[in-house]
Amino acid sequence: MLARSAGAIPVVTISGKRSAPDTALFVGSGKAQEIAQAAADQQLDIAIFNHPLTPAQQRNLERLLKIRVVDRTSLILDIFAQRAKSHEGKIQVELAQLQHLSTRLVRGWTHLERQKGGIGLRGPGETQLETDRRLLGLRVKALRARLDKLRRQHATQRRARERSDMFSVSLVGYTNAGKSTLFNALTKSGVYAADQLFATLDTTSRRVYLGDAGNVVISDTVGFIRELPHQLVAAFSATLEETVHADLLLHVVDAASPARIEQIAEVNAVLEEIGASHVPQILVWNKIDATDLEPAVEYDEYDKICRVFISAQTGAGLDLLRQAIAERVNVDDVTQLDTLPAAAASDI
Repeated sequence: MLARSAGAIPVVTISGKRSAPDTALFVGSGKAQEIAQAAADQQLDIAIFNHPLTPAQQRNLERLLKIRVVDRTSLILDIFAQRAKSHEGKIQVELAQLQHLSTRLVRGWTHLERQKGGIGLRGPGETQLETDRRLLGLRVKALRARLDKLRRQHATQRRARERSDMFSVSLVGYTNAGKSTLFNALTKSGVYAADQLFATLDTTSRRVYLGDAGNVVISDTVGFIRELPHQLVAAFSATLEETVHADLLLHVVDAASPARIEQIAEVNAVLEEIGASHVPQILVWNKIDATDLEPAVEYDEYDKICRVFISAQTGAGLDLLRQAIAERVNVDDVTQLDTLPAAAASDI
């Protein structure tokens, strides 16, 4: 799915088992020869490894296979680069790509070995490799400064929302779980939604009226995936902060996926990594139209709604989800009232 989302056409799939990765080739020499033979027979253009590779492993594999080698991290970064539409999204992707590229600038690349002098650009005797490292470092520094500025703008917007006492809801979940389709269904928006991985990279927020519960702000966020590259988590911290500061997370799950339990665990692991594991969650089992499940609500032992079964595509169960959000808003209001000093509470 990642390969197709990046625009590649998978032709041959080769798998194998090892107790530990080979330091030189990641796979064993025999398996590497098998891959090389398949690449030659099928006249393939690229070999994609579903694992992170070290710079040395990638270089050695390219020499042996005589075609371009891409690892899982580079593939995900490539998809993100294709999907980024907003100014902020493009900056975050470029920063992640440069951080990944910086580990790939190694002395084995002969075209970077030539000594070059230059006025203004390079010091005398500085190699192309050192120049690339220096320019790359300057670009990373500039991008980080721009992201810091964006983060401050986000913080200002959040404070304005907090002052207006607006309850905030963030949609989180595994990529392609149906978050954007659900967002459009709840907010009547036209956010891009597609049956592909990482269709959404930019956080979009809309206000929704929920009757007695008043207005809430719902945000659509980037999807998570197994072994999400750390560079991306770091680069997208400005976007992911919406999740950390939300009052409620709607954890959208693809109910039709056979790997849904593992996907829930992966999403919770990323939430832990970005510091959002403390935010209350409602599990939203989406795509019930592709299963034999019916729209329903489940409660936990504290009589709180913990799970809602819906189909964002057909609209089944959306009224139950709206009620669940409204219930959490009202509970949150009561909790805030209980924590106020008696005099302040009486004023309200």
